[in-house]
Amino acid sequence: MKILITGTAGFIGMHLAKRLLERGDEVVGLDSINDYYDVDLKYSRLKETGIAREAVSYGKVAQSVKYPSYRFVQLKLEDKDGLFELFAKEGIEKVVNLAAQAGVRYSLINPDAYIEANIIGFLNVLEACRHYMVKHLVYASSSSVYGSNTQMPFSTSHNVDQPVSLYAASKKANELMAHTYSHLFGIPTTGLRFFTVYGPWGRPDMALFLFTKAMKEGNPIQVYNYGEMQRDFTYIDDIVEGVVRVVDNPPQADPNLESDNSDPSKAKAPYRVYNIGNSKPVKLMDFVKAIEDSLGIEAKKELLPIQPGDVPSTYADTEALERELGYKPNTSIKLGVSKFINWYNSYYG
Repeated sequence: MKILITGTAGFIGMHLAKRLLERGDEVVGLDSINDYYDVDLKYSRLKETGIAREAVSYGKVAQSVKYPSYRFVQLKLEDKDGLFELFAKEGIEKVVNLAAQAGVRYSLINPDAYIEANIIGFLNVLEACRHYMVKHLVYASSSSVYGSNTQMPFSTSHNVDQPVSLYAASKKANELMAHTYSHLFGIPTTGLRFFTVYGPWGRPDMALFLFTKAMKEGNPIQVYNYGEMQRDFTYIDDIVEGVVRVVDNPPQADPNLESDNSDPSKAKAPYRVYNIGNSKPVKLMDFVKAIEDSLGIEAKKELLPIQPGDVPSTYADTEALERELGYKPNTSIKLGVSKFINWYNSYYG
């Protein structure tokens, strides 16, 4: 398969590209390489897949020196002409759209970035898939879509009409847009609601990275909601395995589905939504303890109120993923955190 992965200078995108390349797929990578966080880390991820920094130039396709079947282009999803040109030249068969403006708290500061990348950019991806007859579009949604829902665990059958951040609203909008294109044009689409992904090469704005950096530098860590948070932390390898299984199994249209179907994750169109999470929520203080144990450092904790846009708990119901694709994430926090710390120490010295 020739697969386009957007966001390959990103955390999940880099890992997914490596996995697909190592199993023999042909991959085209795309990323805007914006400065939301350290661009040096993004270029280091590209280097990990054989894309040299000096070979990257906007709109120009660069060949990997590590993987003969991997090429990368710096491009914004908002650049519709550039995106369509790429699809026309490359003959893309499947798409995994991971590129997005990430971050819940940043959406309170720069809302425009979320509309441009996550709405306009995603519309351009859908239009490209429509015009170039893509066989399956897999796209990143988020556990953030559950918003103020208090039913636990979060199920894809739950209503998600009460987002508490613009980031979450943009991801819910992606699911609605994807369904429209599946219904109108028969494009198989699958949305993946990721639950707090962590691991080597992770994002610097996420708790594990922030806590590790602060603790190693002797600074206090900021613990929100006075430590009364819990997250369904999901290790990167588990996320990638789930994505690969989804890529290989595009949804089929189901004309026999009851017209009063109340499960929003299913449709008569070739459309599906899954949770990918560890299904084992961890208290934030237990997560901090795992970092302390791995580093051999006791954290100085600054207890703070919950931030606007945050939710106190997340917990994934992955029954559909297990039933339909035979997969359940299972990496323990202790193992996942230790692997991140080993990478962090190796990367930063």
